[in-house]
Amino acid sequence: MILSEQPERSRLPTTPPLPWLFFSLSGRVSPSAYVLAGLLLVLAQFFPLYQLSRLEPGTATSQNWALVFWVVLLISTWSSFAVTAKRFHDFGKPTYYALISLIIGPILLIVLACFRGDPGPNRYGKRSNAPAEP
Repeated sequence: MILSEQPERSRLPTTPPLPWLFFSLSGRVSPSAYVLAGLLLVLAQFFPLYQLSRLEPGTATSQNWALVFWVVLLISTWSSFAVTAKRFHDFGKPTYYALISLIIGPILLIVLACFRGDPGPNRYGKRSNAPAEP
């Protein structure tokens, strides 16, 4: 009996790694990925701030949580910039447009979450939610 070869099923695109999403400036992201990444960054900032607010000021533990908060704040500021740059790439705009996000972040979050990017490929990538291919 001869087995017939089945056609290879089309595979869904692989999910890019989180370091690409939060630290790289290449590629594009969709509105939904942008909102979810933004919410994750807000939660990351909120947790150490919450822990800090529960403690007595001036204690060693509160100072440790304050340090954790500042480290998380610095990392999440870069991550927010990187995700926003990729969101602007989805519109076909260059990275420096994301500098605006550092000034008017919450308003820009709402605006960028409401509009679709360029359909199909542009100079920043073939599709949304993926790194740019060399």
